[in-house]
Amino acid sequence: MENEGTGQFFNLYRHGFIRVAVCTPTVKVADTGFNAGETIRLAREAAERKAVFALFPELGLSAYSNDDLFQQEALLQGVIRAIERISRETASLNLILVVGAPLRFNSRLFNCGIVLYRERIVGIAVKSYLPNYREFYEGRQFSPSEEALTKTVRLCGQEEIPFGADLLFEVGNIRHFRFFLEMCEDVWVPIPPSCFAALAGATVIGNLSASNATIGKAEYRQSLTANQSARCIAAYLYAAAGPGESTTDLAWDGHAMICENGSLLAESERFLERSQLILADLDLDRLVQDRMRQTTFGRNAFTHRETLLKFRRIEMNLDPVEGRLLLDREYARFPYIPTDPAKRDQRCYEAYNIQVQGLAQRLKSSKIGKVVIGVSGGLDSTHALIVAARTMDMLKLPRSHVLAYTMPGFATSDKTYRNALCLMKALGVEANEIDIRPSCTQMLKDIGHPCAEGKTVYDITFENIQAGERTSHLFRIANRRNALVIGTGDLSELALGWCTYGVGDHMSHYNVNASVPKTLIQHLIRWVARSVQFSPEASAILIDILETEISPELIPGDAGVQPSQRTEAIVGPYELQDFNNFYTIRFGYLPTKIAFMAYCAWRDRTQGHWPDVPEAKRNAYTIGEIRHWLEIYLYRFFQISQFKRSCIPNGPKVGSGGSLSPRGDYRAPSDSEAAVWLEDAKRIPERDEG
Repeated sequence: MENEGTGQFFNLYRHGFIRVAVCTPTVKVADTGFNAGETIRLAREAAERKAVFALFPELGLSAYSNDDLFQQEALLQGVIRAIERISRETASLNLILVVGAPLRFNSRLFNCGIVLYRERIVGIAVKSYLPNYREFYEGRQFSPSEEALTKTVRLCGQEEIPFGADLLFEVGNIRHFRFFLEMCEDVWVPIPPSCFAALAGATVIGNLSASNATIGKAEYRQSLTANQSARCIAAYLYAAAGPGESTTDLAWDGHAMICENGSLLAESERFLERSQLILADLDLDRLVQDRMRQTTFGRNAFTHRETLLKFRRIEMNLDPVEGRLLLDREYARFPYIPTDPAKRDQRCYEAYNIQVQGLAQRLKSSKIGKVVIGVSGGLDSTHALIVAARTMDMLKLPRSHVLAYTMPGFATSDKTYRNALCLMKALGVEANEIDIRPSCTQMLKDIGHPCAEGKTVYDITFENIQAGERTSHLFRIANRRNALVIGTGDLSELALGWCTYGVGDHMSHYNVNASVPKTLIQHLIRWVARSVQFSPEASAILIDILETEISPELIPGDAGVQPSQRTEAIVGPYELQDFNNFYTIRFGYLPTKIAFMAYCAWRDRTQGHWPDVPEAKRNAYTIGEIRHWLEIYLYRFFQISQFKRSCIPNGPKVGSGGSLSPRGDYRAPSDSEAAVWLEDAKRIPERDEG
């Protein structure tokens, strides 16, 4: 359902998403008419909310807890009438409906999942593993799928309906939408059928379940479902029996879940005495991208190719879902940072200590006990400095082994200069100052630059002379004092090529920030300050640094309070560019998809605000602004910056969002073109048409 012809940019189905529903209806045991009515009502609700797939519980048309009533003719005929009614009364819905029912074929009773669409029975999945232990006695009434005598059946006047446990349903006009069904116990065995289905291409697994409630079972079910979705790199939908089932010997909690690659997207309220429906928007592109990158997934499929070739592929199409339809699923504005404060603190703890451990090992292996670092009073050098200070603590070396230099230039502001000096003092490192203006002035004279004659020509040469002088000083100091130069540039700057190549901030002996994005560095500094990793005085300075405008401080201006040069006015807001970078390098998404996701995340000022984090401002961006900054990102990332990333210094990988080291996550040619990305970006509208 590409919707290519409609131009519906603001429609989630246009961007590799689908909306799915899991339903837990109230049932009455053996009352197929009532059960059919509840199924129809929930199906209509799912369709009204623009879902295209709705999963119901195991044996839901009869109820699960019928025991030997399953062998009564009246019940079996009532189930047939219920299927006919549901098929008829949901014919107008653009919804794939999966319902559970006991069905008899060739004198055997099977536990089935029936796939319905537009009055057509598309296929019938059959349960493979029948529990016959403890409270379960399914083997008494039902036969497993392997005992089916035919691969097609006749039901409700329809002929040649695919039947079995080997059906893979392919929705041809929705990109990557292939689903498979298993029933309850099937996922509890050591090698569930869904494992092979995923290897065969299924991106969505539906589990029609009953699963009674016992103490602690829900937690295990959730773990099992999430882990299966992660192992299969798939979405896993789980529908358990709810209110109305017999409580003669058991209780039921109506536990429904939707997981995607290990993450729980939606979960029902347990023990609710009414029908429920949960929804989630699945990212099918993500699943396929992850499978492609994880090459062992494909290798595992090759190992089991004989089994996978046995799957029968059932093709079907859906009608397009038209109109404006934004994501209900929340995509964090800051994908590198958890929104939950506890998880955020844990993320900061891990990132900080990965950086410290990386630097400590480099110092030990090189037999060098000192580092030299340039301190500007900005975010990146501040964070690299506190990492270096903590590393000395870990190695039981004095912090004076951190040789810190602030090097004011033509555009250094009073605020950053003051903070650099105060922070070095508060941390107890060796504090030094070198005024680079004389050496920069000499170079300007040497090359005949107009600024040497008093003219205000603040071009790239003028800027890079300052960056180069700072780095040149640091390397010569390192030579003289037997130290390693610590790099400070971050992942966001590498992505945008916002660094002076070679003899500039691009180069160092070891860069602790190389795979840490700007937005995460802000949180890391705040975490260090709040947790008082050093001293209250140092924490106060760190908070003040966080409130400083991000700037390279290379062009003079009114630098009394804040830097006059604003980085984000040139390369774009880092909060938005980090969003673009995450979904580009981690998932390889189309620019149109990234823009749609960014619009859903950033369009509303009331969303995504963290009261405990001042830098997470109540910002909002229009689709036009998102397109503008994304085009800048795409051009800088794909067209002009790779040569800088191809030769970056060593540095530790910190997050799963990727790094740009050619020795790690990312390898790319330095002379590629950005044309295909920019061409796709042209499809992003310049204004909201909603």
